[in-house]
Amino acid sequence: MPTEAQKTDIFQALADPTRRGVLHLLSKKDQSIAELSSHFDISRTAVVKHLNVLNEAGLVRSEKNGREKIYYLQPEPLKELKEWVSYYEQFWYNKLTKLKYSVENDTLNK
Repeated sequence: MPTEAQKTDIFQALADPTRRGVLHLLSKKDQSIAELSSHFDISRTAVVKHLNVLNEAGLVRSEKNGREKIYYLQPEPLKELKEWVSYYEQFWYNKLTKLKYSVENDTLNK
């Protein structure tokens, strides 16, 4: 398990569309590397590299099952992302509420 200093930033891990696709697939069911690879037009090695980044960010974990490695979604780190997005949702909600108030009051005054 990587230390905090070695851990990949969750935002960095989610920046790549392939990695987001992998997470989406794992949200539906746990899958082997072979299963995951079948959904992408990239090599199995490339999929493994993406899985390693997701693993370092704590977003997936794996277990050996015979000759296969099965990957599982670990959604807990997504809480950091949710909190970040929530802050900006509130920011924009406040701005849009002020704009709405301003527009409605300006319209009423004319």
